[in-house]
Amino acid sequence: MMIRLIPKIFFNRLDEGLDLFVNCLGFKVLHQESTLAVVGRDGAKAYVVESPEYAAKDRPEIAIETDNIDEIYQAISMNRPDVLHPNLPRVTKRPWGAL
Repeated sequence: MMIRLIPKIFFNRLDEGLDLFVNCLGFKVLHQESTLAVVGRDGAKAYVVESPEYAAKDRPEIAIETDNIDEIYQAISMNRPDVLHPNLPRVTKRPWGAL
């Protein structure tokens, strides 16, 4: 039985990834090494990895599914509006069912 899929997200520097996940999205650091951190919140989990090589190939774009999008959106828009998607300045129902 597969329990969950855990994304590995690459950043130029580990502190950039931790800033996004911890300071912006409210995740907690569950484990940290020199170039890897495991972060989690409410059962969601991600591996934040420092790798300039892989970070240069793609920038992270993260979608969040939640049962309380208004609360999460309000917290992010107050604390870190710079990380919200520039083309969606408000909560919008998507055709695939996510808000």
